[in-house]
Amino acid sequence: MTALTHLRAARPHRADAARNYDAILTAARVAFAEQGAEAPLEEIARRAGVGIATLYRNFPTREVLIENVYISEVEAVCEAAEEAGSRAPRDGLYAWLRRFVEYIGAKQPLAAGLNRESAAYDECRRALYAAGEPLLERAQRAREVRDDVTIDDVMRLASAIASGHFPRAEQRDHVLTVALDGVRTRPGE
Repeated sequence: MTALTHLRAARPHRADAARNYDAILTAARVAFAEQGAEAPLEEIARRAGVGIATLYRNFPTREVLIENVYISEVEAVCEAAEEAGSRAPRDGLYAWLRRFVEYIGAKQPLAAGLNRESAAYDECRRALYAAGEPLLERAQRAREVRDDVTIDDVMRLASAIASGHFPRAEQRDHVLTVALDGVRTRPGE
């Protein structure tokens, strides 16, 4: 796990309770993606195969549940950076940025329910930057990516594309590819 585990609601130690916790997070992720941050908690509990009391025992408020879904998504993106580090420098950076774009798409339905002033939100943002920066620096050292771009530049670029409205995911991916072409070094640079 990443260094964000301390931000999450405590995962129970008993095996059956831990399974319920995980099932609630999975059901919430799907329900929020489908219905937004106002998805009924009773429906999330039903999808998870638990009672509403079990949901509230693990996640006392909607805000806590939303924040925990968000944190788990950020953890997955940070873990993807570790995996991307085994690829060729530019390929690893680009693969991770594509995963980051997917994450932004998944986060959008949650956006209305996220407290952007919370310490957890701020720490998650820092974790994303910390996960991507070594990939960028490695690609720059390999002279495959321009050395005048920062992690903030490429993440804002990817975020802007991810936040756009595209009729098809393929078009979004194509636009991202075109944009990332702009951070590549050119022959002779």
